[in-house]
Amino acid sequence: MPRIRRLIPTNLPMHIMSRGNNKQVVFNNDSDKLRYYSLLSDFKGENYVDILHYCIMVNHVHLLVMPNERTTLGRFMKQVNLSYFCYFREMNDFCGHLWQGRFKSNIIDSESYLLQCGKYIELNPVRAGIVQHPQDYRFSSYNHYAVGTNDKLITANPAYLGLSESIYKRRNKYVEFAINEEMSGLLKQKFIGSQDFVQNLEETYDTNSAPRKSGRPIKNAGRFWFSQN
Repeated sequence: MPRIRRLIPTNLPMHIMSRGNNKQVVFNNDSDKLRYYSLLSDFKGENYVDILHYCIMVNHVHLLVMPNERTTLGRFMKQVNLSYFCYFREMNDFCGHLWQGRFKSNIIDSESYLLQCGKYIELNPVRAGIVQHPQDYRFSSYNHYAVGTNDKLITANPAYLGLSESIYKRRNKYVEFAINEEMSGLLKQKFIGSQDFVQNLEETYDTNSAPRKSGRPIKNAGRFWFSQN
């Protein structure tokens, strides 16, 4: 069965996740995480990828990106993950599959969920019990937005800039910004946003936003919405 082609929209943000195969650890220490961070930085320019938020966990990575008409997102993720695999294999005498298939992706409504998704990503270490406060975790974009620490990887989230004209008020509002409790469930869907946003994309790409049910695919269900990148 041919592989489903992925939709890479223009000027609509995307949540990206790469997970270790069988949820295995892919970052053994801070040096490994720094290596992955460096690869993101090395390859984002040539692929015209704007990274708004990120979090590098022990066995997976979250990115929130904003594609444009020149973005080659598939190439970017392949370069980063393959380069990291080569590094990991050499450092650990590793063989086998490091990543669990292709990266997962969702399309985000920039009007209602862009800031929600960004901060949700950064709160991963808190939910996992690694730290009590996201400010204490080094490998995320949280301190860029909440503290003002310069992070060369980040292109500012436009929804964040819209919080206030004052940089100090923006930081305070971001710290206080509350996350929708349903965000975890929403990230299982293809499209995340208002009802009109989701309905419009479902009609445009002739697919349902809800995740596929497990089991044998329906015959002739391979006509899909994804465009090659």
